[in-house]
Amino acid sequence: MEANEAASEVTSKDGTPIAITRSDEGPALILVGGALSDGSGAAPLAKLLAPRFTTVSFDRRGRGKSGDTPPYAVEREIEDIDAIIEALGGTAFIHGHSSGAVLSLEATAKLAGRVTKLSLYEPPFITDGSRPPPPADFARHIDELIAADRRGDAVEYFLVEVVGTPAEAVAQMKSAPAWPGLEALAHTLAYDVAVLGGRMSGKPLASGAWDGVTIPVLVMDGGASPEWIRNSARSVAGLLPSAEHRSLEGQTHNAAPEVVAPELERFFLG
Repeated sequence: MEANEAASEVTSKDGTPIAITRSDEGPALILVGGALSDGSGAAPLAKLLAPRFTTVSFDRRGRGKSGDTPPYAVEREIEDIDAIIEALGGTAFIHGHSSGAVLSLEATAKLAGRVTKLSLYEPPFITDGSRPPPPADFARHIDELIAADRRGDAVEYFLVEVVGTPAEAVAQMKSAPAWPGLEALAHTLAYDVAVLGGRMSGKPLASGAWDGVTIPVLVMDGGASPEWIRNSARSVAGLLPSAEHRSLEGQTHNAAPEVVAPELERFFLG
């Protein structure tokens, strides 16, 4: 841990402890991760941003050192973010990645006045015919695999059928040192499915879905990412009244922190 970072926790509205890591050097910026990640995934980006921001990365509920009070609901995760904002003084910037971008957008819509600027990287909606949607029963199938304690199968199914990762790439991942960590987070896949809210169907996003989000929003995608997720970013930006869309040349879904950090500094501090 860096010398200017500290690990602690906040308590959400339902009593669930949420583990956070924060630095203290400027305006508050919360980093919200996506599926199959905990707060450690944001550490490289947080380190680059720490000289200019009070950065906060956190383990979303059910992950890492955070609690997981049943039953799950997206509203509970929004309350988790609200508890972090309260601990930071009542307002904050947010940057969300993948399904964490969707959660960040939903939180911003619900927590009026609490989020002052918002950045989203590749919210993974399927908004057109540029790729097939996942199987209609994918959410139920993931639940069944988790209930049967087939965690590895659940992760593999999610990556191949929902994300669209080539099966041969997943086969290689299964022998990598990081795979057990993905299996440990498999039960939270259902949470990210809930956050996405059925918006991987290939249908256009509903107009007016986030009309209450009138703050400045940066929506980014990677220039080397698949067409479907780049189209999703454009669609989200087109629905928000004060949004700016940027493509980061050569980047994919897991964009290099050294490329993302300057964009966030420009947007949040500009």
